[in-house]
Amino acid sequence: MLIQLLINALAFYITAYILPGVTISGYTSLFVIAIIWGILSVVIKPLLIILTLPITILTLGLFTLVINAVLLLITSNIVPGFHIEGFGTAVIAVIVLSIVNSFLNALLNK
Repeated sequence: MLIQLLINALAFYITAYILPGVTISGYTSLFVIAIIWGILSVVIKPLLIILTLPITILTLGLFTLVINAVLLLITSNIVPGFHIEGFGTAVIAVIVLSIVNSFLNALLNK
């Protein structure tokens, strides 16, 4: 679990480095972001997926990107020192975050 937290923190750092609309003020904010993101993903995300299941099925799962973007915006509102400029930036950040996280997990498992 600690390793996954570090992977998420590194993925957030790389995402903030790549995207100009995502800013993280320091390393403490980075780890708080990873913790809050993990909590929201475990607690709120399943509820949102169940509530929006018809839309998710209709869009062949692409609505999950919207759910993740909303969770990322909630995280940026909770954590001081973490800012995302808008919803479009949040959607792009979720895509980049997913790619980077998958890449880091693949590196760790090999």
